[in-house]
Amino acid sequence: MKAPAPVLVFLSGFLPDQQRVNGRERLRAAFGALLGILATALLGRLFVDADAALPWVIAPMGASAVLLFAVPASPLAQPWAMLGGNLLAACVGVTCAHGFHDPTIAAATAVSVAIGLMFVLRCIHPPAGAVALTAVVGGPAIHAMGYGFALYPVLLNSLCLLTLAMIYNRATGREYPQKKAVIAAAAPEPVGPPIPRRVSEEDLDAVLDEYNQVLDISREDLRDLFMRAEAHAYRRRFGTVHCADMMTRAVIAVEYGTLLEDAWALMRRHRVKALPVVDRARRVVGILTQADFMRHADLGGYRGFDERLRRFIRRSGRTHADKAEVVGQIMTAPAQTATENTPVVELIALLGGAGHSHIPIVDGEGRLTGIVAPRDLIGELYQGRLAAPG
Repeated sequence: MKAPAPVLVFLSGFLPDQQRVNGRERLRAAFGALLGILATALLGRLFVDADAALPWVIAPMGASAVLLFAVPASPLAQPWAMLGGNLLAACVGVTCAHGFHDPTIAAATAVSVAIGLMFVLRCIHPPAGAVALTAVVGGPAIHAMGYGFALYPVLLNSLCLLTLAMIYNRATGREYPQKKAVIAAAAPEPVGPPIPRRVSEEDLDAVLDEYNQVLDISREDLRDLFMRAEAHAYRRRFGTVHCADMMTRAVIAVEYGTLLEDAWALMRRHRVKALPVVDRARRVVGILTQADFMRHADLGGYRGFDERLRRFIRRSGRTHADKAEVVGQIMTAPAQTATENTPVVELIALLGGAGHSHIPIVDGEGRLTGIVAPRDLIGELYQGRLAAPG
């Protein structure tokens, strides 16, 4: 295949990536901007005489509307960014317009200083550059207003548009303003099965420091995208393998009334660390693990470990005993189960980091048909079946 010409490669860089939003979202953004600018202009008319040469709404508000309604999750579109950026730029623009005789120098200086101060005050808002420029080249009527230009039309326009954006975005299912997560656990979970979080807060901070550029996406949304992409990667790689393909079908199970010493003997004899607990119809009602024995026998320390365990599982011989005697008294219930058609990807997080060592597999009526343990998953990975493309 012939390689593309260098000029085509160069020109391809001018083509933007396709925006992956549907028609409904595009219509939502466009209609929101229509309402926002219309309300802002109508409100501005109330503060301006019919014969005055002042604008009802300044042109930079059109750029602000793009951010507030089309990309409301952007850090550049948040309330402080808009209000702080626009007011700051208006004041800088007025100052430069009165401080420099040459409008060219005044315009360039106003935009430059406004950008620098927006970085310092953490209120970067791209349309604010146009606000600073408007204060310099807006004409005699705007020059005559002095710093009043920052109050009207800048502040009034900004407040009106911002208020409409908050109401409209929330009414159409968009969170605005974006809530800053206090802790990592407050971040939204990805759609689909949970997965271990391999990207830590420190990793994300390190990457952002290395990138060293302003991103038009919030830190929380960026982390959410990482997690969702990882979830999709898991489903792509593991989604074709189901529990029925790898589960152990010959399952040793116990019932609610099985004596603890009998259950412990089964674990030792068959070298298993968990036993599903079933009723007479083989429906799973819980699971008994070695951790359950340790927790109820108070085996947190090493001293007297063996003796305390033997004392705990030994039958008391009495009809009424203070200690647990049967499986049902110490089992974990309800048990985390899955069906034979459950993709293995949905079990990875449970077996890896959610505290479940074994997952009973059940049929449509909840009856036990198999069990998946970490060794089953390791065996499938060793054979390379889970990594095979679908």
